[in-house]
Order: sequence, then structure tokens, then C-alpha cells
Amino acid sequence: MDHRTKVIVGLLGIDQHEVGAIAVSGLLRDAGMEVIYLGRFNTPASLIRAALHEDADVIGISCHSWEYLEYVPELMALLRAEAIDVDVVLGGSVITEDDARAMRQAGVAATFGADAKPAQIVSDIQAFVTARQRRLRNGL
Repeated sequence: MDHRTKVIVGLLGIDQHEVGAIAVSGLLRDAGMEVIYLGRFNTPASLIRAALHEDADVIGISCHSWEYLEYVPELMALLRAEAIDVDVVLGGSVITEDDARAMRQAGVAATFGADAKPAQIVSDIQAFVTARQRRLRNGL
């Protein structure tokens, strides 16, 4: 049986600009992925709880304020502390090149800025899920 990709999508903190998150959620659904949309006002812990409850492959964070600079490192530290194998991707119009580099150094699998192409977002997420499924099958 084929594994259906499952993605958690939400916003962290008090960021309320969810138009991009809703658009990307639709894009991922149209690509055949199951999307659990958590909306606004999430914390790193609530995203992790949802990912565990839903057995998600990817946590997608939409950001249009700079709160992600504080919250994403906390999220990544919690994932490492709990040994949870879920890739995290970050998207939004406010991500600078320096911030993208810092987020990848913190462990984020990918960052998608305002110029990200829909096909690239889908393809990257599918690649992360394929790699995750391989790790799980091999017990890594």
C-alpha cells in the first residue's frame, strides 16, 4: 500500500496573515497530499502534538512576521529532544537569504520565499517524504 503524504500547516505565534498558508494548503491537496490545516496562533509544542497525533510527514510553517526567528529554533530543539522524525519547511514573503540560511542551519529542510514556484514546493515536499519513508523502513 502506498503511503499518502500528510502535511501539517500552521502559523506560529500571533502572526495572522494566513492567505499564503491557505493557498499552499490547497496546492498540496491538489497534488494528492493530505493537509491538516491548524490555522493561526500555534506554538512549537502544539505543532508537534498535531504532527504526532496525525502521524505527519512534514510540518509546514507559514510566516509573514519575524516571529519564526524565535519559534522555529524552539520547534527544532523540541523535535530533536523527542527524537521525532518530521521534516519542517518554512514559507513566507518575509524570509531573507540570511534568515533562510539560519533556518536551514537550525535544521529546517527547506525555505520557500515569495518567489517559490508551486511545482518546486510540491516536488521538494515529496522528496522529503520519500527520504523519511526510506529512513523509517530502514529503522534509522
